[in-house]
Amino acid sequence: MDFQLSFHLNEKVYLKDPESSELGKQLVKSAIDLIFELGFEHFTFKKLAAEVNSTEATVYRYFENKHRLLLYILNWYWSYMEFLVIFRLQNIQDARVKLQTIIELLTQELPQSSGKMDYNKSFLNQIVISESSKVYLVKDVKEINKAEVFKAYKDLCGKIAEIVSEYNPAYQYPRSLSSTLIETSHFQQFFSNYLPKLTDVSSTDQNNFTAHFLSNLLFSVLDARDNRLT
Repeated sequence: MDFQLSFHLNEKVYLKDPESSELGKQLVKSAIDLIFELGFEHFTFKKLAAEVNSTEATVYRYFENKHRLLLYILNWYWSYMEFLVIFRLQNIQDARVKLQTIIELLTQELPQSSGKMDYNKSFLNQIVISESSKVYLVKDVKEINKAEVFKAYKDLCGKIAEIVSEYNPAYQYPRSLSSTLIETSHFQQFFSNYLPKLTDVSSTDQNNFTAHFLSNLLFSVLDARDNRLT
């Protein structure tokens, strides 16, 4: 069965909704595969057009530039992660277990394609780890942000912040902690694979290192006496 999740993404990210046509969906799927294979710097619309047997002009009908295409892909991923968080937490009552589940979601391997039009979530996860900061660490980020193109990411941070506040209502910085948790999960996974001397990862614990580190960081902060209700 060919199954693909669909999310309503910010219309300012694209010129024509990729979800509106089979070609649009194939463009996004192939873009994920190519960016994973080549890296964002070496990815071009010319290469994407060749991959789907189309033209650059067709690609430009959907996306203004490759930065906007990357934004679309990341918005889809952030929406997907929020969906996973909501789905996995729906039957959990204990706030600590909820936070541990979120850490697991942020550090687990995601599945590959389940059908010919399904996005390769394993590739997508690696793109987010390696490339996501390139959409907001840019000089004109304030202007870009006016179109609310980071809303999906902010919504995910907000959802995690709610659980942080549920666990410790006295903690003053739940949204800052949630965004730190997400970004740290990206950095530590990247460093563990490519720059291990920037981490404390060991060869025997590489798969679980980031989850253990995030858990230690999160609960050391939230359980500290100064951050608890008296």
